[in-house]
Amino acid sequence: MDYIYLLTGFLLLTLSGDFLVKGSVSLAGHFKVSKLVIGVVVVSFGTSAPELVVSLDAALKGHPDIAIGNVIGSNIANIALVLGLTAIILPIKVKKNSIHFDWIVMMLASILFYAFSLNYELGFFEGLAFVILLGAFIFKSIYSSRKSNKNNEEETVKPKLSLFVSFLLVVLASIGLVYGAEFLVRGASSIASSIGIDDRIISVSVIALGTSLPELAASISAAIRKELDIFIGNIIGSNIFNIMAILGFTSMIKPIHVNPMVLKFDIFWMFGIFLLLFIFILPLRKAVVTRWKGLVFVCIYVAYIYLIFVQS
Repeated sequence: MDYIYLLTGFLLLTLSGDFLVKGSVSLAGHFKVSKLVIGVVVVSFGTSAPELVVSLDAALKGHPDIAIGNVIGSNIANIALVLGLTAIILPIKVKKNSIHFDWIVMMLASILFYAFSLNYELGFFEGLAFVILLGAFIFKSIYSSRKSNKNNEEETVKPKLSLFVSFLLVVLASIGLVYGAEFLVRGASSIASSIGIDDRIISVSVIALGTSLPELAASISAAIRKELDIFIGNIIGSNIFNIMAILGFTSMIKPIHVNPMVLKFDIFWMFGIFLLLFIFILPLRKAVVTRWKGLVFVCIYVAYIYLIFVQS
């Protein structure tokens, strides 16, 4: 039965990721918002929904290691695995505005998480701070996009679907992502638990991989369609949402204990991967995540997964 859950979850995630990209690109045209911001806000929130459901459920049921590990592991997988695999399939050209503001916000959110977690707990006020900062980030992204689009019509797209159909696709796709991730994680975690793996290792590996599949599905679909702003915005935006929205809302509902190993080991891998991404896209005029860079990311991800299992 566990393998049926895995297959069903994978199919739901793949189909929903494709529908989410289609609906989001169409919404960008209707609201005259750039594809980059749609990727950061709409697609990122939709593909981060599985992480939110898993982390909130885990925290409420007394499994804080899953709540935290899911977010950290997913952020690592989004860059090292999702971006890496997609770049191997199709090299990704990165626009200047994809990194200047959003990458900095992603890194600052990660540093803030580390600072908040030094007492090994995220409480209500830390969560509230994350949510307020997330609101400011969304407002700034949309405001800047609409302001720049007044003089740059190329940043918007003509909608191919009606407003109602576009919105319906996004809603249905997001629901499909949630249930797809739930089925996949249920099957994967059940199989992993049967061989005696603890919550932290399950969460940063199996569960994080399962909840990152929406990003993988949506990103590969966007890359194939050459919606590169959606792709880059989705990856960075999803990581921002994972920290600010998921940990923010979850810790506001119930304080989350932070496993010391997260601060001693996992978070430094996340910082290192974020910095490597910046180095790889540093040549702003001709920044490209090439196939060899994608391969480096995937190898790093494999090494990380290997080491956490060796530690156990």
